[in-house]
Amino acid sequence: MTGSRRKFLKNVAFAGAALSVASCREIAVNDEKRDNVHPRGYSNLIGVSTYSFWHFDRTREDATVENCIERSARMGADGVEILKVQMSSEDNAYLQKLKRIALHAGQPLMGLSTHQDFVSPDREVRNRNIERTRKQIDMAHRLGIPTIRINTGRWGTIRSFDDLMANKGIEPVLEGYTDEDGFGWVIDSIEQLLPMAEEYGVVLGLENHWGLGRTAEGVMRIVNDINSPWLQVTADTGNFFEDKYEQFDMIAEKAVLVQAKTYYGGGNWYTLDLDYDKYAEILRKHNYRGYISLEFEGQEDPETAVPKSLEMLRKAFG
Repeated sequence: MTGSRRKFLKNVAFAGAALSVASCREIAVNDEKRDNVHPRGYSNLIGVSTYSFWHFDRTREDATVENCIERSARMGADGVEILKVQMSSEDNAYLQKLKRIALHAGQPLMGLSTHQDFVSPDREVRNRNIERTRKQIDMAHRLGIPTIRINTGRWGTIRSFDDLMANKGIEPVLEGYTDEDGFGWVIDSIEQLLPMAEEYGVVLGLENHWGLGRTAEGVMRIVNDINSPWLQVTADTGNFFEDKYEQFDMIAEKAVLVQAKTYYGGGNWYTLDLDYDKYAEILRKHNYRGYISLEFEGQEDPETAVPKSLEMLRKAFG
């Protein structure tokens, strides 16, 4: 082989190697970009809670879970969060029917919203709530749902929920007890649920939802004291009355699901002015890539209000 030919081949090899390195760098950069861009063009999938079609103010027959799944699909949502009290049965046949309907509708079941009351001095009351929550974990597992919303419960010294909302969720502590007692009961109760949550692969999401979870400080005290990956936060945009963005920022780092309130037509109990661009900025700061679950809580017909809400949330979280 002549010297000029060897030189030519050497140059070709060098150029090829340089091209390969450059290509690898370009692929790495593009991969990094793809990691930060959702294939549908927005950062978070936007689902709908069945609560959006119900609000506790009509019979379950008017907004069955099956009906809500179909309506969610028709309106273009990306998934459904089920409010447990809207379910007409706990039988396995019913649960599997919901799974089948959701599959055909192209609607992942991404959350199950449940209720608890651990704020009670009566150990038997707390034990009943623990057992009920264990059944709810099992239901979520059978439905293929990865997280359930839980709450602390409340003192119950204001009996009417309407009155509680008029008082911005604040109620007196039960006579003879303190908030310290309440936090101890809640933490002990949730800790008893964690082994099953881990075994069944269902993350508990403690919501900022009245009672001891009314403030971000209360939520994070419980979550941090327990310090388990199987207890995280369901972050609700509509349940902070004071310093709502600052408080939301405090819980966003632990968020496993975000519930987003809208109030078209005026809220059933109250109406909050919520800036979803700010919420999106907070969630991006904490690298939240999970679901946004719409909880429409206004008086407008859901047939028009839910699609408007979905469009607004997509713009904000894009």
